[in-house]
Amino acid sequence: MIRSMTGFARTEATGDWGELSWELRAVNHRYLDVHLRLPDELRSLEPSLRQRLSRRLGRGKVECTLRLRAAESDKALAIDEERLAAVVAASRRVAEAAPEAAAPDPLRLLQWPGVLQENVPDLEAGAGAALDAFDRALAELAAMREAEGDRIETFLRERSALVADLAETVRERLPAVREAWREKLMARLAEIDAPAEGGRLEQEAVIVAQRLDVDEELSRLDSHVQALEKALAMDEPVGRRLDFLMQEFNREANTLTSKSQDAEVTRCGVEMKVLIEQMREQVQNVE
Repeated sequence: MIRSMTGFARTEATGDWGELSWELRAVNHRYLDVHLRLPDELRSLEPSLRQRLSRRLGRGKVECTLRLRAAESDKALAIDEERLAAVVAASRRVAEAAPEAAAPDPLRLLQWPGVLQENVPDLEAGAGAALDAFDRALAELAAMREAEGDRIETFLRERSALVADLAETVRERLPAVREAWREKLMARLAEIDAPAEGGRLEQEAVIVAQRLDVDEELSRLDSHVQALEKALAMDEPVGRRLDFLMQEFNREANTLTSKSQDAEVTRCGVEMKVLIEQMREQVQNVE
């Protein structure tokens, strides 16, 4: 099974502590590159989040965003009486020193640091819910990547089968190509109307045969198709392996085309390169 590196997931959770939501977005990347955006209240979760993510994903650039809206407390406002008394006393001293100064606004006094005690909800339960929601989002993301991987796997198998068929077409065409070159060589000798030197005809035939020989390239293409099938069956990240394999596919197809002296063989080689390029584009997104 292969997995794609792209995907998206979103989960939510609510409780007495408030509401939170996770958004996970993944795209292709050479390595596992994780970016976490967390509210300050839950920043301590980062090591655990990275550990959980690395256990599920092997490659890809993953952006994880946590949004938190803390619950608003319905309790009465709590005022630090001692702090308020100190602020009021200081205000009176200022008024005595500067009688022209306006009296302090009560609301401004409440805004003074430490006067109003905010009822901050306990986020310990919220932290646990955040981890649970992250696990659900991660499972959703992994499922999406696996589903996309299945589609890519089907695509790669179909294209590699077509490459194998083209290689077989070239293999079947080779005897006719060699015979055509032999007849062409004999026709040229007839045009010269001169006897060939002893063994010269055989030498020319050997040279032509070597130039046209693509058996090695066809054999390597067959082995690459088999290697692709084995890689697709592995239960581990194989994106880099497949990327290297596509380079080998392309090398053999290029060599086959460059050696071709036949229109049909050239056509097969060009079609191979188109199929290989299509596979290479898909492989770039494989984990």
